[in-house]
Amino acid sequence: MSETTTDTIAQSQATAIPAREQVKFYQVGSYAVGNRLADLQWRSLQSDPNRKNSLTSGHRACQGCGEALGARYAVDTASAVTNNNIVAINATGCLEVFSTPYPETAWTIPWLHSLFGNTAAVASGAAAGLKAMGKDDIRVVAQGGDGGTVDIGFGCLSGMFERNDDVLYICYDNEAYMNTGVQRSGATPPAARTATTQPVGEHPGNVFTQGKNLPRIAMAHEIPYVATATVADLRDLEYKVQKAMSYHGARYIHVLVPCPLGWGSNSNLTVTLARLATQTGLFPVYEAEGGEITSVTKIRRPVPVEKYLKPQRRFAHVFKEPDSAEVIARLQAIADRNIKRYGLIEMESLDEDVQKRILSAPEDPTGRFASTLLAEPTESMQTA
Repeated sequence: MSETTTDTIAQSQATAIPAREQVKFYQVGSYAVGNRLADLQWRSLQSDPNRKNSLTSGHRACQGCGEALGARYAVDTASAVTNNNIVAINATGCLEVFSTPYPETAWTIPWLHSLFGNTAAVASGAAAGLKAMGKDDIRVVAQGGDGGTVDIGFGCLSGMFERNDDVLYICYDNEAYMNTGVQRSGATPPAARTATTQPVGEHPGNVFTQGKNLPRIAMAHEIPYVATATVADLRDLEYKVQKAMSYHGARYIHVLVPCPLGWGSNSNLTVTLARLATQTGLFPVYEAEGGEITSVTKIRRPVPVEKYLKPQRRFAHVFKEPDSAEVIARLQAIADRNIKRYGLIEMESLDEDVQKRILSAPEDPTGRFASTLLAEPTESMQTA
C-alpha cells in the first residue's frame, strides 16, 4: 500500500447533543458550565443531587482514576434510562478489583463478575436468560477494560456482535493492562512505554505497526450502534449511553479513561489528558449506526501532539532520544490522518500551514503496510 494523499478532509456532521445545545458554556479556565442557568431537562445527570449512583463510595480506585469516572457516568445513565432495570456483567480487571474487594462491593445494581475473556459471552447468556423468562424490561450492560476487550475477550465480543445479542458493551480504555502491572495491550499507542515493551535500544516503547482499532472493527460487524467517548465530555458520554439504550441488539461504546498510575501523569490531569487526546486528533470521538459514521465531535483548533505527550512519563523517552523529532512527527501524522479521515475539523477554520500538514498526512502513518510490501521482482522471478 502506498502512502497516498488527498486534497480534502472528509465532510462529517457534528454530533448534535440537545443538552449541550441548550446550555451556555462559559470560556473560563476550568471549562465550567452554567448548569444552574439551564432548565432541569438540559442538566447533566451527574449534576442532580438526588441521582442514584450505580458505583458508590467505598471503592478502592486510585486517585484520579479515569475508569472510576467513566463507569459511574456510563452506568448511572444506563440505569436512569431503564428506571434502574439493568444487570451489569464485569470482566476481570481494575474496575472489578477496586469495586468489589471480597466480601464488599461498591455497586448498587445487580452485578456479576465474569472471567477476563468471556464477558461478552456471559452478557449474551444473561440477555438470553432474561428473554426466556419474559423479563424484556431488564437490560444488560457488559463492561471491560482494553485488555479484556481488545485482546483476551475479542473472540467472545465478535461473536456477540455477529449474533446481534441485545447487550450494550462498554470498553473503558486506559491503553494497557493496568491491573496486572502496566503490560502492553492491543490498545497501547505507538511509542508508549509499558512493562512489556522495549525499555531501551534503538526504538524504546511500543512499536508502530501493532495494535487494533476496535471501534472500527465493531463497525465492520454492522451492529446497530457504535460510539467513542471520553471522560472529558460528560454530556457527550451521557448522550451516547442514552442513545445506545434506545436500541435493541449489539451496541458498543469505547471510552478513553486516562490512568495516572500507568500513564505516569498527575492525578489532577485525568480530564485534561482525555480532552487533549480528542483535541489533538489522536482519539477521534464519533458515533456510527449500521457500520457507517453518522456524526463526529468537531475540533475547533487542533492541538500539537507534544502538548498531550509531555505530561505523561510513558512518553518521556520520546523527548530524550536522538530520533525524537521523527517519532513525534509519526505520532502527529497519526493524529492528522484521523482528522482527515473522520472530518474532525472544518477546512476553512485551519491556518494554511496546518491545513497543508493535515492534507499531506499519509494513509499509513504507522508503517504497518510499508513493512509488508514485497520486494521488486528479480529477473529470475520474472522469467520463472
